[in-house]
Amino acid sequence: MFEYLKRSDEWRKSGSDIIDKAKLPEISTKHVDVIDRTPKNYIGGKQKRPDGGNSLTVAGHDGKFVGRVGDGNRKDIRDAVEAAFKAEGWSKATAHNRAQILYYIAENLSIREEEFARRLSLLTGASAKAAKAEVDASITRLFSYGAWADKFDGLVHTPPMRNIALAMNEPLGVMGVVCPDTAPLLSFISLIAPHLAMGNRSVVIPSQRYPLIATDFYQVLETSDVPGGAINIVTGDREGLAKVLAQHDQLDGIWYFGSAEGSEMVERLSADNLKRTWVNNGKARDWASSNQGEGRQFLREATQVKNVWLPYGD
Repeated sequence: MFEYLKRSDEWRKSGSDIIDKAKLPEISTKHVDVIDRTPKNYIGGKQKRPDGGNSLTVAGHDGKFVGRVGDGNRKDIRDAVEAAFKAEGWSKATAHNRAQILYYIAENLSIREEEFARRLSLLTGASAKAAKAEVDASITRLFSYGAWADKFDGLVHTPPMRNIALAMNEPLGVMGVVCPDTAPLLSFISLIAPHLAMGNRSVVIPSQRYPLIATDFYQVLETSDVPGGAINIVTGDREGLAKVLAQHDQLDGIWYFGSAEGSEMVERLSADNLKRTWVNNGKARDWASSNQGEGRQFLREATQVKNVWLPYGD
């Protein structure tokens, strides 16, 4: 039924998760009082410079220059997918081990809670209270999926014959994830955590508007025992990189949370190798909600079912 029916409450009734570029203030680089550093991509557990050597300017909510990020290209996506493909040990790790690493990520993020809250306020214009609430929700979500890691483990069916059918939930494999702009930290965590919990390896394109949240977060990953290649982050143009992901035949699935046009493009290009897709068709999601922002639906979309038939006698 989940393959053919859609939940009526899955998306918000109005709004978008993507910030309209036409409404953004013009970036000003005058009187810049921050160190001009350019975070790298995160591929195979290491920080790597973008292949083209180009960068994109990132502005705060008021249009003031905040920093730069790498402008990833097709080669960066290829390298990230290759690193994820080689990290098959993560899919073979025990559920208990995956849970412990998710707990460790949450603990390390909590240590840097104030830093991430300040970054969110600077980029999005959120109040100190709202920014702290988003970081707290992100930490809680990591703990939640850590708890789910060894509990979303399948069902036992009784077919009309002398058999028992074990429906086992297994990771899909190598996944692409394209993140929205709203709630940049919480939505990012809400999309990568179920993949980690279920044993998938991910190539993530973070929010194009607020990519510095993701490049700050990979520093947490580096100190949390996450195996190299389990999560790979490539910053840059969302639609261009999403197109490369959708065309890549080594990906087993892709989650896209962007525009309606991007959703159509991802589904069309993913058909070539029958990738499993989950797209938002331009609709918005309440990432802070326990109904829309987390839960069994995310875990179902991150897994596939293997049926094992066990015959028995009298």
